[in-house]
Amino acid sequence: MSPWIATPLLLIASNILMTFAWYGHLKAPSWPLWMAVLVSWGIAFFEYCLAVPANRIGFGTFTGQQLKVMQEVITIAVFAVFSVLYLGETLRWNFLAAGACLVAAVVFIFLPVE
Repeated sequence: MSPWIATPLLLIASNILMTFAWYGHLKAPSWPLWMAVLVSWGIAFFEYCLAVPANRIGFGTFTGQQLKVMQEVITIAVFAVFSVLYLGETLRWNFLAAGACLVAAVVFIFLPVE
């Protein structure tokens, strides 16, 4: 599979897992902190099993800077969906404005450099 397809797909999957690792426990406030940490670490292991290959596959086709900016935009998009569907929050204008700034970052990082 092409790095242009495999890299973003793996980053999307890894970000879904990492979002649950970092924020999923917020829906379980009765869990002791140690349990939230252990469950999060367990999820994060599988996230790394996707993120590391994504970056290794993508590096060379993309620069390290492009990979990082791509990952950040994917992170905010995944979190927007997560916060609405899982946490029950509403998207406000400032979150959308921040997302637009990240999209602008993607445009800038992918511009050809002379």
